[in-house]
This record gives sequence, C-alpha cells and structure tokens, in this order.
Amino acid sequence: MPESPFDLSGKTAIVTGGNTGLGQGMALGLARAGCQIVTVSRRPAEDTRQRIEALGRRCLTLKADLSSAAPIESILARTQEAFGYADILVNNAGTIRRADALDFSEKDWDDVMNLNLKALFFLSQAFARHVIEHERRGKIINVASMLSFQGGIRVPSYTASKSGVLGLTRLMANEWACRKINVNAIAPGYMATDNTEALRNDPARSQEILNRIPAGHWGDPEDIAGATVFLASRASDYVHGHTLAVDGGWLAR
Repeated sequence: MPESPFDLSGKTAIVTGGNTGLGQGMALGLARAGCQIVTVSRRPAEDTRQRIEALGRRCLTLKADLSSAAPIESILARTQEAFGYADILVNNAGTIRRADALDFSEKDWDDVMNLNLKALFFLSQAFARHVIEHERRGKIINVASMLSFQGGIRVPSYTASKSGVLGLTRLMANEWACRKINVNAIAPGYMATDNTEALRNDPARSQEILNRIPAGHWGDPEDIAGATVFLASRASDYVHGHTLAVDGGWLAR
C-alpha cells in the first residue's frame, strides 16, 4: 500500500509547553503518527514522556524558560544530539494575564508578549536557519487563538500577542515557503485547559461560552491532535500561512 501522507515515522518534533494541556495533546498526536518528541517546558514533562514512550516513541524532555531567547540554541543543539535535526516545530508555550485595560500593568504586558510572541519568533527563526542550512524540509505550527480574530475582554496583552501570532505566521510563510518551510497556525477554540480554568469555574460565564459554541461543549486537548498531524505531515505541503480554527464552530456562529 502507498505510504499515508499523514505518516510521520522517522520525524522529530519539538513541542514547547508540552507538559500539559494542548501541548501534551499535540505531542501525543504527533507521537501516534510516528514522531519522536522533544518537549520544552518550565515544569517537568514526565507524564508526557511516559505516555509517549508507552506508544513506542522516544521522548526528550527539556526544562527551559522561554520568556527570553537565551535557551533557544541549546534546545536545538540538544535535539540534534539526541535525534538529529528537528523536522517540526510546534510553538505552543504561552501564558495569559487578566485585568481591565485601564488597570493593566507593564509587567503583565511584557510577561505575555515575551513568551507568546517574542519566543515564538526567535525559536522559529533559529529552527528555520537550521532547516535551510542543512537543505531539509521543515514544518512550523504556531498556536494562535480565537482572540487572533476577536478582541476579547480583560486580556489586552494576550489579544495583542495572539493577533501577532496570526500576522507572524503569514509573514514567515511569505518569506520561507520558497525555502521548503511550511508555516501555519492552529487557533484553538475554548478548550478545557489550565488557561481556561477560571472561565470554566464561573457558571454564568461558562454557560455564555457554551451557548455560543455550535458543538455545545468545551474542546479537549485531544481535539487538536488531528489538525497538528495534518499541518506537520506531507498532506499539508502546499498549505502556507494559514490559521486553522479548531473551535467547535465558534467563529461560524
């Protein structure tokens, strides 16, 4: 039988924020498709590692703080030592701060922008340089948000950062598509993760959100796995600069 265009056997993927939530769901989806995984997170990713190894894949867990660009070259070097060159980069690491725009602090602005946007760009840049230098094909998958398309409330730096992710995805695709690097993004809808715990614990706000979702329920990290495999695989070789909403129909409402 012909090889499946979704088969990722022999590929290596770096997944930032791969210890919990969406990052863990994306890492497990890639592992099921055949990938070796490198997770990068501030906290241990032992649960992710154990679950990936149970699938028969190898997993390297790296502890790093991506609020600055300092760890980036080490991440790529340690990946190369363990597995050879990375084929896929998933920029999932992110954070959020909530406060009224009138009261929002400079620290809350910088903390979010440094991780959600600055780290994403400079890790992508370093990954792309390695791919181009060694004449390989690369796949970059950024994690955007519903707030890449909407304004939201009480999350000014998060909204700015995720709007920036959509724009940078297009910019990098424009420059790197001709270098055999696909740059795309996934915009998750309202998912049951740590970032949405406060919303899910507010019965009134949670119900408002559920009323807007045609699918009628919060998403799960597993729901994002298929889109991740698609954008990481040969099946998406002619897809560039696209942000794919995985949102239960939220944007269609």
